[in-house]
Amino acid sequence: MKITVLDGFAVNPGDLSWDFLSKYGEAAVYDKTPPELAAERCADAEAVFTNRTEITEELLCKCPKIRYVSALGTGYDMIDLAACKRHGVEVCNVPGYSSDSVAQFAFALLLNLVTDIKGFTEIVKMGKWTGVPNFHYENVRFIELSGKTLGIIGFGAIGKRVGAMAQAFGMNVIATTRTRTSGSDNGVTFLPLDELLGKSDVVSLHCPLNEGTRGMVDKAFIGRMKDGAFLINTARGAILNEQDVADALNSGKLAGAGLDVLAAEPARPDNPLLKAKNCIITPHAAWTSVAARKRLLKILEENLESFVRTGKGINRVVLEVRGKG
Repeated sequence: MKITVLDGFAVNPGDLSWDFLSKYGEAAVYDKTPPELAAERCADAEAVFTNRTEITEELLCKCPKIRYVSALGTGYDMIDLAACKRHGVEVCNVPGYSSDSVAQFAFALLLNLVTDIKGFTEIVKMGKWTGVPNFHYENVRFIELSGKTLGIIGFGAIGKRVGAMAQAFGMNVIATTRTRTSGSDNGVTFLPLDELLGKSDVVSLHCPLNEGTRGMVDKAFIGRMKDGAFLINTARGAILNEQDVADALNSGKLAGAGLDVLAAEPARPDNPLLKAKNCIITPHAAWTSVAARKRLLKILEENLESFVRTGKGINRVVLEVRGKG
């Protein structure tokens, strides 16, 4: 079997190993693949791994030997599932590998928004101290989370971990999902989206990107949020209408945003969020801890081994388009 890793640098910039692939065939690993080179690099491949390089109908037509495609992570919006189904291509992803890391990162974004550690540090370097004249508390943000309400949109593995962290800080946790909008479980109350938005001091996004969520966080969505609420996004950047979020930050409707993802990555110079008030942007890094990436490679191998042995991966996603195409 010939194996192609189209854009492996993000997963393994050199501190881990792709050697496990050699157990299953001849592997070619590329740090990054521009769209115009994807077909050439996949020409003889039966198994293809991708991080952000798109797997399209056109690519599959040019590369008929492809039988297996795997996302190098949990999200698979870069893979045309309907096209894969039409071509009989097995599709897998890697769920759960980064749940702890992403949840920790999401909460770190929130803590940075409500606790201005950098500001406090600068005050010390300026020779000031609490209780000393010229120290102005109002100039440094420090908001106690206990008693505040965290609204979680999407309550899978990551959302549940974020909720548990919030409860440890004494926060009230509410959540909404596509399939659950009532009842409670382990101290988490489930509500319809509009009700959640109106009650939340912080809204944290942990839902997938699809046609139902693309651009979901727009002016109308934000208008239903509490004035002065915070927004956290470690899911997918395109869930936000970025101009509407920037406008809300600049007007004060949103008190702050912590974003690990953008609609176009890396950030384009004209992205309005780059100059928005109280906006923290990190480079899609929540999943990149060494521990998480090691788990990712382990699950990648388990999926591939299962496919080689049985013709089916473990974490199959192409079945979600059953009946389409």
